[in-house]
Amino acid sequence: MAKPVTQFACTECGTIHKKWTGRCDGCGAWNTIQEEVPLSAGPSKQSLGTAKGRRVALTDLATQEAPPPRTLSGIAEFDRVLGGGLVPASATLVGGDPGIGKSTLLLQAAASFARAGRSTVYISGEEATAQVRMRAQRLGLADSAVRLAAETNLRDILTTLEAERPDLCIVDSVQTMWVDTVDSAPGSVAQVRACAHELTRFAKRFGTAVILVGHVTKEGQIAGPRVVEHMVDTVLYFEGERGHQFRILRAVKNRFGPADEIGVFEMTGAGLSEVANPSALFLGDRERPAPGSVVFAGIEGTRPLLVEIQALVAPSQLAQPRRAVVGWDGARLSMILAVLEARSGITFAGLDVYLNVAGGIRVQEPAADLAVACALLSAREDQGIPPDTVVFGELSLSGALRPVSQAENRLKEAAKLGFTAAMAPEGCKTGDGVISLRTLPDVATLVGEVFGAG
Repeated sequence: MAKPVTQFACTECGTIHKKWTGRCDGCGAWNTIQEEVPLSAGPSKQSLGTAKGRRVALTDLATQEAPPPRTLSGIAEFDRVLGGGLVPASATLVGGDPGIGKSTLLLQAAASFARAGRSTVYISGEEATAQVRMRAQRLGLADSAVRLAAETNLRDILTTLEAERPDLCIVDSVQTMWVDTVDSAPGSVAQVRACAHELTRFAKRFGTAVILVGHVTKEGQIAGPRVVEHMVDTVLYFEGERGHQFRILRAVKNRFGPADEIGVFEMTGAGLSEVANPSALFLGDRERPAPGSVVFAGIEGTRPLLVEIQALVAPSQLAQPRRAVVGWDGARLSMILAVLEARSGITFAGLDVYLNVAGGIRVQEPAADLAVACALLSAREDQGIPPDTVVFGELSLSGALRPVSQAENRLKEAAKLGFTAAMAPEGCKTGDGVISLRTLPDVATLVGEVFGAG
């Protein structure tokens, strides 16, 4: 490493001297020359060199600051996922499969913000303005004061936004934008990184809330460099199956609110409508006990959510039985099957196993282990769980059942929907006991006492 070049500067006027002298040649002051070390070493073209910047004001951790102001869109589920509303000068990235409803949702949000008196600009890089107007007319939003533009040149877009200074700008999508200083095609890694950086810096400089739409790969990840997700403040995924009418807006990153929060929407002919009580819709008709059907009391972000887990076990004619999973982790299903066989003697060899989470929602938390185990045992033994019972708990490799967080909130949500009983691990904090709770220490007790098997 090159040795740092020592220089001398005057504390009065800042004149640089190659060596120390008693009098400054710039201002004539005496004894003001002090030795300075450059900021970094190395060639001047590749390092910071000798030039100093301005000092940045530092604060301590005890400094009190008011929380950022928020603007409500009027769409309660959208505001919930954002953490309580849209924050000025924030950058939000929304990804999802093609045709899932990203543009529809954001156009409805833009119209709602505009009707609330917020200046809103919608930039479309994929559709002409006539196409956006047709969608707005179909959704009944033609009377909202949303201003449209169809453009992909980022220099022109930023020039327009700087002149307009809107409160909200929606860019659909970032993969169609291009910067004239980057020699690559739109959608390439360099172009997406440059466009996301410029739009994020614009949001921070001028206080405009920017929402970017992002394409996804076939694996479901947002296309482009992962650094784009690090640049923005909030990353939202719009999920759902085409065969189901429900759509899930999930926050995977949020600097202004809880991550893993979800909002539930229903796709209708008039656009996306909010689902205020998704648990009731995900459960469906459960008047009679059905083998293999279990209600799981889960938590998505801060919202308790009850979903139905369905299992089917049937004799297999194949040398290697099928293991099909929809809405859950396939590797975790294999773990549950192994624990049931090793710790309780219940084998699924020679049996096809099918597992489904009803309603098209995807369950990700390990608290669903006990519900999955109950569904598998119920299907194998052809013995139904009472329809007024909810189940939750984490299953360890030793066969023990471990308590999960927010058990009280899970039970309150179940009681609100008419459930009267619950099965959970020992040690769960259950609150005021509004539901009859049956605690289980391990999977062997579940197999023997609940199903009479083993």
